[in-house]
Amino acid sequence: MKTFLLPHLICPACLPKECQLVHSIKAEKDGDIITGNLTCTRCKCNFPIRDGIAYLLQHPDGGPSGGQWRYEESDTIDRYLWSHFADLAGDQENAEANKAWASCLATQTISAVDAGCSVGRVTFEMAARGGWAVGCDLSFNFIKMARRLARDRHLIFSLPLEGNLRESFRIQLPDAWPTDKLEFVVADALKMPFARNTFQQIASLNLLDRVSYPLAHLFEMNRIANLKSSSFLFADPFSWSTTAAPEELWLGGTMTGPYKGRGLENVRSLLEGKGNILTPPWKITRTGAVSWKMRSHCNHCELIKSPFLIAER
Repeated sequence: MKTFLLPHLICPACLPKECQLVHSIKAEKDGDIITGNLTCTRCKCNFPIRDGIAYLLQHPDGGPSGGQWRYEESDTIDRYLWSHFADLAGDQENAEANKAWASCLATQTISAVDAGCSVGRVTFEMAARGGWAVGCDLSFNFIKMARRLARDRHLIFSLPLEGNLRESFRIQLPDAWPTDKLEFVVADALKMPFARNTFQQIASLNLLDRVSYPLAHLFEMNRIANLKSSSFLFADPFSWSTTAAPEELWLGGTMTGPYKGRGLENVRSLLEGKGNILTPPWKITRTGAVSWKMRSHCNHCELIKSPFLIAER
């Protein structure tokens, strides 16, 4: 974990109290902590840094639970690498979607966070806009792969071509993408390990319908965003499922309850100040939808449409 993150970290186990973490470095190289610990000054919980990866979870030694295991499988990782970076390997199937996401980001930022970053495309795009950027995900292998790409600036992976045949892809990062102020950490989007008002740019893409408490995720994103001069890129396909969250916690897709109707409309209302849950309120400056693909083999892709909004304050 790069040392530039240290002043911005808090204990996720103590939330909603924001308690500082103190660091103990065992091995460091060029501003990157290879091995060490982060310890809460209040609850004394230890958060390890192993092989450069910081585990900033409420229970840092716990393993993946529920459906989270599938995000650790090699085939799943390769499919996400294709979705995020295939255009950098010469396959333009998802290029327009990646351009669309990039165009939704603020043109210049001081600090940025990508919640549920997966293998990190949007985080890389954020870092290219100046300042520093951090991507967070529950998947250790997603974070491991994103850090490896940031370190080496290239990566080779493969996907099924047909049957047992496979096709290889070589990602090469553009020279214009800096990685010195870019980091990826294992963290929970419901308990973000960052102090309030830290970020000028925040993003939550295709995550809300996958967390166990969607409203808590929006609350966390609002907490860590700057009170002024901040931008929020939010998108989701709203594929609500009880495997992720009980129906009473959905923010859409139901006929009754406080969040009946369509998800995007409810998220918009919350951001604009409904119930004074997310304060200060945001102003919606742009809406739309991006269609993107996940590949199984060369002749089979899943098409997902994600409505989005951009909010500013």
